[in-house]
Amino acid sequence: MRIGVVADTHDRLAEEVLAGLAGVDELWHLGDVVSPFILDRFHVLGVPIRVVRGNCDTESAWPPVLDLNRCGIRFRLQHIPPHALPENTDVCLHGHTHVPRDETIGGVRFLNPGTVGKPNKGVPSGYAILTLQPGAELLWEQRKLKKL
Repeated sequence: MRIGVVADTHDRLAEEVLAGLAGVDELWHLGDVVSPFILDRFHVLGVPIRVVRGNCDTESAWPPVLDLNRCGIRFRLQHIPPHALPENTDVCLHGHTHVPRDETIGGVRFLNPGTVGKPNKGVPSGYAILTLQPGAELLWEQRKLKKL
């Protein structure tokens, strides 16, 4: 199973991102979509989209936190990184900082794909592909963007 992971689109999405996400089985957006119309662009992928609400989002239908289980791994999706270790979670995916992250603390792996939209400084940092196989270690592939 291949999952595309994006965050912080801020109403912007480069064609390069959509091309890079071709062939994923699912898409996880970690918040700061801003206007829901940007999600329409992801529908060309033809896969389920899971979205959590970020601090710049007003869509109340999106949950602030989403817990999922894929291939026996417990994932927590949220926008702002937690201040404490999340319970019953193997991997916590977040956005907000616009900085890619792959760090394990207290047995929980924290992953952030960076931003595909409006960065704090410079160019957008990127997105990621999460590859899962039953009984195998998850693979996190950070993909940098060339431009917005």
